[in-house]
Amino acid sequence: MKKQKRSAKTSAPVSVEPDPRPRKWWPWAAALAALVVVFGVYGPALDGAFVLDDRNLTFMSPDTAKRTFSDWITNNRPMLGFSYWIDYQQSGSESHAYHVTNVFMHLLTSVLVALICARFLRWAKVEGRRRDVLAVFSGALFLLHPLQTESVAYIASRSEVLSVFFCFSAFALFLYSGDSGTRWPRALAIVVLFGAAIVTKEHTVMLPALVLLTDYFWKRGGLRKNAVLYGMIALAGAGGAAFVLRTLRYADTAGFRIKDLSPATYFFTQCRVIWIYVRLFLLPFGQNVDPDIPLSHTLLDHGAMAGLVGLIAAVTAAWIYRKRWPLAAFGVFVFLLLLAPTSSFVPIKDVLAERRVYLPFLGLLLICLEFLRRLRTEQIVWAGAAVAVACATLTYQRSQVWASPLALWQDTAAKSPRKLRPRFQLAYAYYEQRQCQQAAQEYDVASQLESPGAELLVNWGLALNCAGRYQEAIYKLQQALMFRKTAHVYAELGMVYAKSGRVQEALEALSQAEKINPRFEMTYIYRGNIAELAGDRAAAAREYERALVIRPASSAIRDALARVSSR
Repeated sequence: MKKQKRSAKTSAPVSVEPDPRPRKWWPWAAALAALVVVFGVYGPALDGAFVLDDRNLTFMSPDTAKRTFSDWITNNRPMLGFSYWIDYQQSGSESHAYHVTNVFMHLLTSVLVALICARFLRWAKVEGRRRDVLAVFSGALFLLHPLQTESVAYIASRSEVLSVFFCFSAFALFLYSGDSGTRWPRALAIVVLFGAAIVTKEHTVMLPALVLLTDYFWKRGGLRKNAVLYGMIALAGAGGAAFVLRTLRYADTAGFRIKDLSPATYFFTQCRVIWIYVRLFLLPFGQNVDPDIPLSHTLLDHGAMAGLVGLIAAVTAAWIYRKRWPLAAFGVFVFLLLLAPTSSFVPIKDVLAERRVYLPFLGLLLICLEFLRRLRTEQIVWAGAAVAVACATLTYQRSQVWASPLALWQDTAAKSPRKLRPRFQLAYAYYEQRQCQQAAQEYDVASQLESPGAELLVNWGLALNCAGRYQEAIYKLQQALMFRKTAHVYAELGMVYAKSGRVQEALEALSQAEKINPRFEMTYIYRGNIAELAGDRAAAAREYERALVIRPASSAIRDALARVSSR
């Protein structure tokens, strides 16, 4: 025995292979590279103007400067309002800072996705360098996939990015709890993050269900090890559900009070829409910010039956093969679970929106990882790099569309030619660019898609006025008055009357506007313009002063007042 031991000691040294695991500096280098790349691919959209719902947010209000901090956060989504308040302190109503925040939050969320996927890969017995490569790929795909552009480039969709950041932060804390279960400090942190997510956007109410699904599917200890967490999250979940129900009660674009969109119709339509989301993930072409999706009032309409059968087949296969393909099976369940708030029975006016895939994107990633993990590490690296480059290229191209409202609505109107809203928004984008003839033409096209209402007629009249077609503008504004007699419509009518030389009629229209709403400042601005053109500087000054009392922060009114006062 001793001889054998000496022989072993004197034998030739055994070569030791270098540790294939990445060194400590490598994650930091990857994070820096991700920062550079993501701001590069979203670069064209960083200075994009506010569009659609962006313009209804607090920072676009004329009274924003007078609003207190509590005004920003006393709404259904206080954390979202708080994030906008931070950006407003930096840049006011300039869009750049808001876009930068969206992109940076998206980057942080992609890091969380990589950590979450790394944990699932470990539980699926994927180890070493292969696990690290797959985790990095999952984060990169989440970061660079063109399906994410609406969530990131659209300021109003910060609700997606920020809520998912909080949601995934809470989920990652649960996943990394360790084998001993979730202790109360960690459980408290999870519940706090869950609360932050739910008051940023309501769809994250599914986090407790995701935790339960994860615990059951991967056998992470159940009630025995996570009793504290489940007790706390049950209370938080009940509060979150009550919060969501209260929000739906007063919402006008979601809930059970939407005209001509019953829960059954919405569900049948979603049986098809879910597969469109899957197709956009696999083949991201034809992206559209306002798609025209026909409704399925029954299972026999527009292939709803085929969509439902496909979903049932996918869930059945995931259950049968859950042990052979655990990541893919779990991914199917996660995708459908996290998509349920927006793609099940609760009607939402827009039946399809790309931003709704931001949260359930995790499930699709897990399905991809199931198949990629069966490749050699070198194959994963090259395939992942090719996919990342392709996605970055497509995202850059899509962010160019988001660079201006005109480009966005030209793209949308071309893809949804029979839908009113894209054509209306395209006309308004032309009007903002002072391309008034094109704007008037687009409003004309929009009026042929649906019977025009007051808003379209007013905007159409303003475009005609801008184009110098005053009599047509007057006619459109008079038509608008048949739908809505407001100070705004009367004031705009008075302005066009004045430009066409019909001063007495202009003053009568402005007088009517003042009677309806004495606090509408444009009435006094237009009246001041008339007085100024007539050479009555004192009367003009009085009107501008009245407007300034209503809107003291307006530099345009101050300039007008200074102009008539200095002559």
